[in-house]
Amino acid sequence: MELILSSEEGKFLMEVLEERHRTLLRELAHTDHRDFKLILKNNAKLLESILNKLETVEPVPPDG
Repeated sequence: MELILSSEEGKFLMEVLEERHRTLLRELAHTDHRDFKLILKNNAKLLESILNKLETVEPVPPDG
């Protein structure tokens, strides 16, 4: 899959994903229900993986 974003869009996407990650970690810390905690842990790991990939992406200069 290929996704092309402007610099502004990329920064905004990172901010949104980082905020969601922080929210997931807070939810995880306050959750006692075992099954829900496993779901939150899995979601946090997936989000961490995506964030790590996005952090290593080199910007592509715009055409034109």
